[in-house]
Amino acid sequence: MFLLNGVTLPIDACFTDPATGIQYPANWLRLSSPEDRAAIGITEAPDPVWYDQRFYWGPELPKDHGQLVEQWIGQTRATANTLLAPTDWMVIREADNGKPMDAAIKAERQGIREAAGTKIAAINATATTAELAAYITSAAYSSWSAPEAEAPVVFSSNTTTSAFG
Repeated sequence: MFLLNGVTLPIDACFTDPATGIQYPANWLRLSSPEDRAAIGITEAPDPVWYDQRFYWGPELPKDHGQLVEQWIGQTRATANTLLAPTDWMVIREADNGKPMDAAIKAERQGIREAAGTKIAAINATATTAELAAYITSAAYSSWSAPEAEAPVVFSSNTTTSAFG
C-alpha cells in the first residue's frame, strides 16, 4: 500500500499532491519507480492483516462464539428452506388431494433436511470462533449436493388429445 502524507493512495486512481497541487494520472503509481515515488514523499507500507469480518472484529479479535453459532444455524436453516421451497407445492398437493409426490423428490427433500441437520450438529460441535470459521469456510459446509438422481422426464404439448370410443 502506498501512502502520501499518511493518506492511502489507491492503485489505479488519479491523485493530487496536496503540497504542490500536481495531479497524477491513474497509472502513475504502477509506472513510477521507487525513486520517483520517494521524490514526492510517497512511502510504501505493508497491507493490513487480512481477517474474515464474518468471524472477527479485527486481526486476532474474534466475535462472540455463541452468537455466531446462533447466526450460522439460522443461516443454515434458511438455506435448507430455500432449497426445499421449489417443491413445497408438491407436499401441499399431496396433503390436499392425495396425489402422491414422486419418490425421487421426496428423497431429495429428505437429503436436504439430513444435510442441514449434519451441518447444524457440526456447527454446535465447534468450541471456538476459529473452529467455527474453519468449518463454515470448508467444502463440507458449502456443499448441499445430494447423490445425483435422475430427474423425471416431463412431456408437454400444446395440442389436445382426445379419445373417441
